[in-house]
Amino acid sequence: MTEKISCVDANFVVKLVNNPSETSPYLTLWDRWEQSQTQIIAPTLLCYEVTNVFHRMRRAGQLLEAEAQQSLSNALNLPISFHNERQLHQQAFELAQKLNLSAAYDTHYLALAQKFQADFYTGDKRLFNKVHPTFTWIHLV
Repeated sequence: MTEKISCVDANFVVKLVNNPSETSPYLTLWDRWEQSQTQIIAPTLLCYEVTNVFHRMRRAGQLLEAEAQQSLSNALNLPISFHNERQLHQQAFELAQKLNLSAAYDTHYLALAQKFQADFYTGDKRLFNKVHPTFTWIHLV
């Protein structure tokens, strides 16, 4: 039996840990993955991005300091397998060029998903709309 693998981005993780509602589509999907023992992967970039998001939310007064710290801890403690191979950066660069994107951050997730032939899940509608015509394995939650 082939192991099921899904790739998530920082947008997905922030929405997962910052929306504790039982009806959250992020939580529903996460629970389904846990039930099916799906391996969740992401580039190490995710850690930097979620740290920055919770820092910015704290500075904007959207979260209290303790809430921001707890959200960050929850995000970083999710059972995600992180990857940081040097080749991933080269592939991300090439994808950013191919897709004519203004930044190469998001293409790290795409490159990793492509490498593992994994579906990629995001809450970033802009990214989804830009790359879905090329990569049908990207899913907007």
